[in-house]
Amino acid sequence: MSILFSPLKIRELEFKNRIAVSPMCQYSSENGMPTDWHFVHLGSRAVGGAALVIMEATAISPEGRISPDDAGIWDNKHAEAYKKITSFISSQNSIPGIQIAHAGRKASTYTPWKGKGEVEIKSGGWQALAPSPIPFADDYPKPKEMNKDDIKNVIVQFKNAAERSLAAGFKLIELHMAHGYLIHEFLSPISNQRKDEYGGSLENRCRLALEVTEAVRESIPKELPLFVRISSTDWVENGWDIDQSVQLAKWLKELGADLIDCSSGGNIADAKIPAGPGYQVPFAQRIKKETGILTGAVGVITSPEQAENIVRTEQSDMVIMAREMLRDPYWPLHAAKKLKSDIEWPKQYLRAK
Repeated sequence: MSILFSPLKIRELEFKNRIAVSPMCQYSSENGMPTDWHFVHLGSRAVGGAALVIMEATAISPEGRISPDDAGIWDNKHAEAYKKITSFISSQNSIPGIQIAHAGRKASTYTPWKGKGEVEIKSGGWQALAPSPIPFADDYPKPKEMNKDDIKNVIVQFKNAAERSLAAGFKLIELHMAHGYLIHEFLSPISNQRKDEYGGSLENRCRLALEVTEAVRESIPKELPLFVRISSTDWVENGWDIDQSVQLAKWLKELGADLIDCSSGGNIADAKIPAGPGYQVPFAQRIKKETGILTGAVGVITSPEQAENIVRTEQSDMVIMAREMLRDPYWPLHAAKKLKSDIEWPKQYLRAK
């Protein structure tokens, strides 16, 4: 029997298999609103058999967007607009999830196919925020160092975004603490050079991450899971690393986080990342082993046999797939055939099974 296609229960939510569609920015929103692109993009992957489909990094505030074309959840109108999408995903026996995020110093930048670097305020950009006034790269905005009121405001915005997400029909919240965005910027000693209680020691650098987690966990029902995506390492010396990630995971678990989505990188522009098949899986394995929390493995997972081996050997509890899902929205259906698992197909597609 395939472990990849076995169910997984987290709190009161049951996932029909161990395959999740990773949150992937589409840069196709209008004033934060989802469009028909999102309905088709996310809906087709639910049809394709994934147990969990996670909406892309969705900004908790207008200034929390990466680009002017990013998705948002800072207004009740956004929540209403997502209902069509979440309803369809649910109708396919898939779970609709959402990743809520703040871009921090990587905000106010161009959609990749429209330009590079900073969108200036005169061109529709905005003031970026960060733990310290250190730009991500030479062509990125110089961020404003956040004061205590800014930090308190962000915590409230995460809480409100989580509540709106539930109103929109999402059944799972993922907090984005990875890839060089705001919370990761606080975690890393390279981007966080504060001298107050949010900087310096590991406990201080983790403070915002833990305060956001606590606020969001308290605002969502006990029966629903909370995922957290982290960058397990900055891939540079004296940066954020796997040892610190293990400790953070322990603290997150104590606060009620249910699964760590183990990615890496994104905070240092010139970091040398040794990308290759399954290169981030060891992070998920170590965090799972040393903390007892559930983990999701990501990063160049492409074949059914590879995905099966990851969960079968308990390197992680789920595989959270991105680029391979862009190439093939129906990857789970095809993987099941390869692994000789007889899974349910949409009745409209049965003639092709």
